[in-house]
Amino acid sequence: MSLIPWSPLLDTFDSLEKGFSNFLPAMDVYEENDNVVVEATLAGIKPENVSINVHDDVLTLEGKRETSSEIEEKNYYRKEVRSGSFHRAVVLPVAVQADKAQADFENGLLKIILPKQEEARSKSIKINVNKK
Repeated sequence: MSLIPWSPLLDTFDSLEKGFSNFLPAMDVYEENDNVVVEATLAGIKPENVSINVHDDVLTLEGKRETSSEIEEKNYYRKEVRSGSFHRAVVLPVAVQADKAQADFENGLLKIILPKQEEARSKSIKINVNKK
């Protein structure tokens, strides 16, 4: 293992990285049949500490990861596990029926299923052929 010598410049970049990389859960948004599906990775977060809202086709996910008791005697080489509150808002690609939404939490993955509004669903249109 090689050691990297200390440099004030490296500390500055590390501080900047910590400031810009707030604790935000990763999210996937995709279409599945007549639904918009949102999946968010929330490992280490209790489902009761998460709230989900949909307003004007914007999905808002808020919550907090409770801080683990840090032991001051630990000599951390790197501390990347974030704790604290998060707030994430995503504009949904189509209008949804928020009152029919469903959310499931399993193995650290939150899956939200939002049925599309009727007018947002794709419809097949039959072509009439006129014969002369």
